[in-house]
Amino acid sequence: MEARLLICDYSYHFQQFSNSHRAGLTTYLFRLQTEGSCTVFCNGTDYHVQGGDLLLLKPGDEYELMVHEDAGGGRVSSGDYFLFCEGGWIDAWWSRMSRPVVSRIGSDDRLLGLWRQLLLEKRRGLEGENVELTGYLLRSLCLCLDRAITETKPANRTAYTALRLKRFVEEHATVTFKLEEAAAHVGLSLSRAVKIFKEQYGKTMIQYALEIRLNAAIERMKYSTMTQEEIAETCGFASYSYYHRVFRSTYGMSPAQYRESFAPDAKPQPDK
Repeated sequence: MEARLLICDYSYHFQQFSNSHRAGLTTYLFRLQTEGSCTVFCNGTDYHVQGGDLLLLKPGDEYELMVHEDAGGGRVSSGDYFLFCEGGWIDAWWSRMSRPVVSRIGSDDRLLGLWRQLLLEKRRGLEGENVELTGYLLRSLCLCLDRAITETKPANRTAYTALRLKRFVEEHATVTFKLEEAAAHVGLSLSRAVKIFKEQYGKTMIQYALEIRLNAAIERMKYSTMTQEEIAETCGFASYSYYHRVFRSTYGMSPAQYRESFAPDAKPQPDK
């Protein structure tokens, strides 16, 4: 049985955007929100999709995506990986279990690594793509998604509170947010929220937010044509100079040099 990958890509929207399949999808659609938020309409129901949310739809499902300003009327921010697929293996996999339209699975580097590998393989084009490899990667991704969906919430209350804080940071890292807002989200004082997060994850919420911002910046460098200034702004850095300083401190090179390092055919960019 086949597992055919039709389209696989990464998208980031900093302007309002919509995409509609009101007549129903013709293939399976997997979409993982990595940052920001959006609204999805599916089969008569609206879903508010946030960072860490996985959307799974089957052929025939009615689907509409809407990216708009946040509730406070601020800037638009929505980033996601998505793919369209079909095949007998996918049909059999889908029928194995009932899955929610939207599942909160959080951010998993191994799962994202599979998705990125699929994206890069697909970008090789018809002549360069290894269809057999793509099929096995797609199967692996499906199985990993099921594992992520079925994982239970932490039984320990403190661990679950820390997880809620982590998800809040994941959703808001690329926009301006205050630690007080994260603490209020879980109903704790700032000092208690900071302590719980540090004890659970071995890092502060600010350190984790910086990791997410830097990862988002790298995604944009690899998969978009945004300028470094646009990347800094849309990844939640207060200024380009701060973005440049944090990036160099973390990776030992400037953002421009990093982008040049994986684009051998591109013209050298100045270190600015």
